[in-house]
Amino acid sequence: MASPGKKSFPLRIDPALWLAIERLAAQEIRSANAQVEYLLREALTQRGIRIKVVPDAGDPTSADPPVEAGGGSGSG
Repeated sequence: MASPGKKSFPLRIDPALWLAIERLAAQEIRSANAQVEYLLREALTQRGIRIKVVPDAGDPTSADPPVEAGGGSGSG
């Protein structure tokens, strides 16, 4: 079931890649979907893209501060 306020979409992904995501998620005690979201946020941060985290009203652990990338001009 999708969380309210979150965008859901179908994703075509290589089965071996999905398996690696599931294994990593299990190691870090996350769902596979939460792991994908975490990896996407991490990748955006590394590229210098700032996004604001909108807390999920039903999730008391989602009140993280906005993600801010340090430095970088966004080119390169």
